[in-house]
Amino acid sequence: MFDSDFTYPELDTADVRVFPLAKRKSMTRLEQVLIPPSRSPVPAPEALEPKLESCVAAVRKAREKNASVILMYGAHLIKNGGSALLIELMRRGWVTHLATNGAGVIHDWEFAYCGVSTENVRENVAHGVFGAWNETGKSINLALMIGGLYGRGFGESIGCWVMENGGVVPEAHELMEKICQYPSDATTAARADLFSAVNAGLATGRHRMRHQYKQISVSGNAWKLRVPLTVHPGIGYDIFTVHPLYNGAVVGRAGGIDFKRFNASVENLTDGVVLSVGSAIMAPQVFEKSLSVVHNLRFQKKRPAISGHSFYVVDLHEGSNWDWSKGEPPKTSPEYYLRFCKSFSRMGGEMNYLCCDNTVFIHQLLNRLGPGPAKAEGTQNREAEEPSSFMYDDGGGGEFQAL
Repeated sequence: MFDSDFTYPELDTADVRVFPLAKRKSMTRLEQVLIPPSRSPVPAPEALEPKLESCVAAVRKAREKNASVILMYGAHLIKNGGSALLIELMRRGWVTHLATNGAGVIHDWEFAYCGVSTENVRENVAHGVFGAWNETGKSINLALMIGGLYGRGFGESIGCWVMENGGVVPEAHELMEKICQYPSDATTAARADLFSAVNAGLATGRHRMRHQYKQISVSGNAWKLRVPLTVHPGIGYDIFTVHPLYNGAVVGRAGGIDFKRFNASVENLTDGVVLSVGSAIMAPQVFEKSLSVVHNLRFQKKRPAISGHSFYVVDLHEGSNWDWSKGEPPKTSPEYYLRFCKSFSRMGGEMNYLCCDNTVFIHQLLNRLGPGPAKAEGTQNREAEEPSSFMYDDGGGGEFQAL
């Protein structure tokens, strides 16, 4: 018989002790890794030349047709200094949508806030402090809570938090009044989550968080340029889940909004391009579900499937010697288990694999594409940062200076 009183044991994060980010031994410094767009790119392997040129041509064609150019990337692209390159691709109108995982936005936020990121996972897990950094966890979780009041997605919430240097938490009575007045409103659940946090001790009013290097924040500049940047998190994947302020419903709500926004860009993918850069799991997994949603909705209205699109998958794995144009390798082949190739090869269009460093590929792509469209159709910028305001290390051990 079913025991209705039975419950599984749980261990909550509400009592986790967090520490100032300044006390962390950060392993990556923005001034040492940031790649300025004006610097000559590192040469790509000569064997990739045909695929690089093919990619450039595909992106140009897509933008001529006002089709989506979706760049999906893993966290290492940010951690290894690619932020300014991504911002410039957005500014020039070559990329119409950015998508990343939770770690991608964590590194982006930490660089924007204090110019450092990354920690010693082995050492910090052993001491119970991995991810337990107050400013990182509080900022991301609170940005999502506040963003939920306005129907913002994950990426938009973080971008707004960075560029506005924080956000405002309404008074408890104001939240409750809205909940009672509009019980069926789409934002009521977000108000309820924030109300619970306030009752648990979260201060109301303005939460100020100065971001010293917000001009190189990818999420912040995407928000200013009105380019959708979607974040596709996993519950328990990211260090902001360690913070006492973490609420899975808040993260799920923001991620759900971003999935819908990703679907909207896939809907416009006919003759478009998907660039998957250093994302072995998130990119192929999210894309295949999104394309299925788009086709499902299209077929209900007797509209054709997405067509004429192409994929350029970039990673450092050297084992993909399989010719994917001939179909999938047998299950006895190691290449069959390369998810980032196999999934995209099943999505229609043309799939190209490039074994290349992530930042080298992005820098080469930016350099070859050139100035780009004066302004992508339909964009309305929020006074985007000028390239001259980007900061970088000149490589000579000098000051952190402007381009």
